[in-house]
Amino acid sequence: MMSPVDLPKPFAERLRAFIADPQAVVDLRRYFGIGLPPGAAAFTGSRFEHLAGGGDRPEVADRIMAEDLIAVQTLSVTVPAPVALDILEGPLGAQLSGLLHAIPRDIDMTDADISVLADGSPADQAWQLLEDQPDVGWVIAGKLLARKRPRLLPVYDKVVRCALGRPRPSFWLALYAALREDDRALHRQLLALRQVAGVPEAVSALRVCDVAVWMGHRAEGHACPR
Repeated sequence: MMSPVDLPKPFAERLRAFIADPQAVVDLRRYFGIGLPPGAAAFTGSRFEHLAGGGDRPEVADRIMAEDLIAVQTLSVTVPAPVALDILEGPLGAQLSGLLHAIPRDIDMTDADISVLADGSPADQAWQLLEDQPDVGWVIAGKLLARKRPRLLPVYDKVVRCALGRPRPSFWLALYAALREDDRALHRQLLALRQVAGVPEAVSALRVCDVAVWMGHRAEGHACPR
């Protein structure tokens, strides 16, 4: 087993501040369309995890489907058409399926062994494979994998990076360490936040975390680099 990750304190403190902010409840309700007045719409990203039944349902968990490509569009990114076709009909899709098969489907990040997220793991290999495709990059790669393993792999985009920085050795490992610190206190806070906001239990703790940070940072008025 690998050694525990040293927790980047500024990262963890900033993350806890977003989760503890009372505005997080309001933001989650707004994002997921809970209790909105007539005519108000939820964010399209509220459908990311659960469009067409979810990307991690057993019968499709190890294949990236057309519905997954649409799901990432709810988060304001688009997989380039040539790459999408290769995923759906070509060797890239077959490679990714083999890697997805080796990534646990029914486990939360906080309960996973650290090796599942480490450099060289199937999850890391899948991310690298996607990130290397023309015009894909790290944001789209991460969102596709978060769609397939929403409980295990987080969304990490430029707004979240602007809010929390670029922890070393990786965002995945820094978040893993933060969630497990103090007997998984932050993970429990995310579950409590989900309950108080009235967000369905089917929404993963990682997604609650992502939305709270993303909405909170946007509200602070930061001009995040694109």
